[in-house]
Amino acid sequence: MGLPTVAMVGGGQLARMTHQAAIALGQTLRVLAASPDDPAAAVSADVVIGSHDSLDDLRRAAQGAVALTFDHEGVPPEHLHALVAEGVSVLPPPTALIHAQDKLVMRRRLSGLGLPVPRFVDLSGADDPGEVLVGFVESCADGVVIKAIRGGYDGRGVWLPDSLDEALDVLADATASGTPVMAEERVAWRRELSAMVARSAYGQGATWPVVETVQRDGQCAVAIAPAPGLSDERAEEAEHIALQIAQTLGVVGVMAVEMFETDDGALSINELAMRPHNSGHWTMDGAVTSQFEQHLRAVLDYPLGATRALAPVTVMANVLGATETPAMSMDERVHHLMARMPDAHIHLYAKGERPARKIGHVNVVGGPDDDAATVRERAERAATWLSTGIWTDGWDPHAATDVPEPART
Repeated sequence: MGLPTVAMVGGGQLARMTHQAAIALGQTLRVLAASPDDPAAAVSADVVIGSHDSLDDLRRAAQGAVALTFDHEGVPPEHLHALVAEGVSVLPPPTALIHAQDKLVMRRRLSGLGLPVPRFVDLSGADDPGEVLVGFVESCADGVVIKAIRGGYDGRGVWLPDSLDEALDVLADATASGTPVMAEERVAWRRELSAMVARSAYGQGATWPVVETVQRDGQCAVAIAPAPGLSDERAEEAEHIALQIAQTLGVVGVMAVEMFETDDGALSINELAMRPHNSGHWTMDGAVTSQFEQHLRAVLDYPLGATRALAPVTVMANVLGATETPAMSMDERVHHLMARMPDAHIHLYAKGERPARKIGHVNVVGGPDDDAATVRERAERAATWLSTGIWTDGWDPHAATDVPEPART
């Protein structure tokens, strides 16, 4: 049919869901996967088995593709620059992606742009990092956060010391393990937000409604779209920040700008992710264009799709592996959820169940009269059921005599 091929580095759930979007566009997404059993490799017809750390494997994945893009940011920057020098269209380009790979580079750039970021200090290049850390801790009334400069996600590589002694212990451990770290002033925040933006190679930009995210044990558990009670002024500010970052850095594709709403109502940028993101999964059922289709549109330089929400509120809840895998099979859990909550949109990733592992998510799209709290409870109830085989409201599928909620037509 002559349609272009996009290659994606990584065979996880983000690549799997991007492949789903590619099918609707008549395309097959090529994935570079570590194993044939990876979620995306299991469904794509065009799979390259290899490592994102291997330049030769990256070359094999990129061969004949119009663009090479990512479902994670773990690719060595030097490999990406080598590919660009060889004529590969790497999107987002490595000059942009480095700001999602290196937190110190990101903080310096955003600070230089005058954007709202917490105070920070580099502990990796100081002659006496302990002395630098002591001085920084003493200047931060609300404490500090210590972060690995490279790597780390879902709470990994982030430490929240409660005292100077604890901070120095973290620094000592990081130094001993060869992990470069930085320190940031701890932000007094009321909630976490995410502004999702897309930018095409042509330079067209689009944003979705800003969402509130709920983190548990360092990883996203819930996303509420739009963020309840967020003023129009603050939402517009967050969207403008996301668009400004995308344009200034030259991002191509989708990007999540994770932020804090501080106790005094201001915004503070936390991290960037230049790929489809957990906080954008709600768009699969709750927006005109999903983040996955939009990412493909952007890297293919197609006109971007509409991003408006389809309902007053949509809530995404992650399905996490339980501490103990339920005796009831996932197939049976899905059966019961479909019977009881026919309007719940189930997205499973074909991943084995283990504690705290993201194995899927559920989207619940609210009706015109539903409030955010009601829709959130339903989404979390559904996700918890799929995780644990337990209904949070005590309902027993085998003992119940009530009739399941009817499907809305």
